[in-house]
Amino acid sequence: MALATIVVLVILLVAALYGVVIYNALVALKHAVAQSWANIDVLLKQRNDELPKLVAVAREYMTYEQQTLDRVTRARTRAEAAQRSGDMAALGAAEGELRLGLGQLFAVAEAYPELRANEVFNQLARRISGLESAIADRREFYNAAVNRNNVRIEQFPDILVARALGFKPFDLLEFDVTELQDVDVRALFRS
Repeated sequence: MALATIVVLVILLVAALYGVVIYNALVALKHAVAQSWANIDVLLKQRNDELPKLVAVAREYMTYEQQTLDRVTRARTRAEAAQRSGDMAALGAAEGELRLGLGQLFAVAEAYPELRANEVFNQLARRISGLESAIADRREFYNAAVNRNNVRIEQFPDILVARALGFKPFDLLEFDVTELQDVDVRALFRS
């Protein structure tokens, strides 16, 4: 009888230790997602701080392109609101619109030689382009962390611990389909 009790206790101890290992791995994944999002958040804030400066410099030269400037400003506002709320679907849509607006802004700027020659505009444009590239890189890391988390909490036996302790899946950060489309530069100059 004592041997059976010892075997049961050892099995329970091993199961408990395995549960702790799973729990710790799930916590690490959850924090990896949070860290990845924090990295994107910092870059989005930096880019959003630079955009008004770029629009202000462009506005001095582009008196007839108010619609393009307004589009960038509205998209920035929507992106900031979605970022603050943590709504990945809304952020993805707003970011897609913002990227499209920036592409149009840079394309329209080509028609203004004085603006293209403006060093402040060029520095801001390079800074924003660099931030856009960094955001794309960080989005890849974020989505990879989300994917690892989501897969892990659905695998057996991790799903048992994840459900029991309330671990939830995260949403991927996906940008709008319009981001994949090329900017129609001819149409920009016709409008």
